Amino acid sequence: MPALVFGVIVVLVALVLLSGFFTVQQQTHAVVQRFGRFLRICGPGLHFRWPLVDSVAGRITHRVRELEIKVETKTKDDVFVELLIAVQFFVRETDEAVKAAQYKLMNPQQQISSYVFDTVRALVPEMPVDNVFSEKEKIASAVKDRLEQIMDDFGYTILQALVNDIQPDTEVKAAMNKVNASARLKEAAKNEAEARKIRVIAEAEAEARAKELQGVGIARQRLAIAKGLKESVESCSEAGISPEEATKMVLLTQHYDSVTAVGSRSGATIMMVPYSPAGMSAFSDQIMQALLGAKQAQETHTGSVAPDGSRS
Repeated sequence: MPALVFGVIVVLVALVLLSGFFTVQQQTHAVVQRFGRFLRICGPGLHFRWPLVDSVAGRITHRVRELEIKVETKTKDDVFVELLIAVQFFVRETDEAVKAAQYKLMNPQQQISSYVFDTVRALVPEMPVDNVFSEKEKIASAVKDRLEQIMDDFGYTILQALVNDIQPDTEVKAAMNKVNASARLKEAAKNEAEARKIRVIAEAEAEARAKELQGVGIARQRLAIAKGLKESVESCSEAGISPEEATKMVLLTQHYDSVTAVGSRSGATIMMVPYSPAGMSAFSDQIMQALLGAKQAQETHTGSVAPDGSRS
């Protein structure tokens, strides 16, 4: 009987001792207490604590954690905006940091949230709503600097603070979209007007160039006609025809050619021209009188101008 009792006691003692073994995961530290008082910090691996005497008070992870906080505040121009702040943090892998994180801070997420609210609501009300979007890096930097100063005493390191989203009031957001759309339409209209201006200038330059070339062509054509008339008159003079009669004949020939060209075109109108012998004689006389009148006017104009350029 005593041997049986002794065996039971041995088994119970062994089980109690075996319950004193515990393991700590990678990137984690365990805080061991003895009768409620801090005893030591255990790193990753297998450890032993005295059962009923020692206890594992807590396990502190060193992995990076992220906390997202929504903050609603008002801007300088009285627009309510909602900011989504993401804070990335971890506990440093030192005994002092692990002990501080275990005993000095009950709820680190709540502590971080409180300081984020305080920082954002102190900074954003000094900015117009447009600056909130353009200076979100400034807001994130202010949140990080504030948290680093506070959380360092509790063993925490702030890895990064990010402004992930900014949502203004629905009506304000719609108004901002309208302003942006109007600006884009204005820019598009400006570009279209500039393109139209370039096209008009190019067309004007092309038209001017075409008219210039057309003028050169007409001048060359007239020069060729004048040479042809001169040669025709000279040929007629050699044949015994007076210059006046030769000129009449050449002009009538040119007239006939012009009438033929007009009549050969599609959609040409009817031309009433007197083609009786008397009518053609009168027509040729009119042409000669017009030429002589033009020549006399030119001679009168030339004679009325003095050699020094002044009119007599």
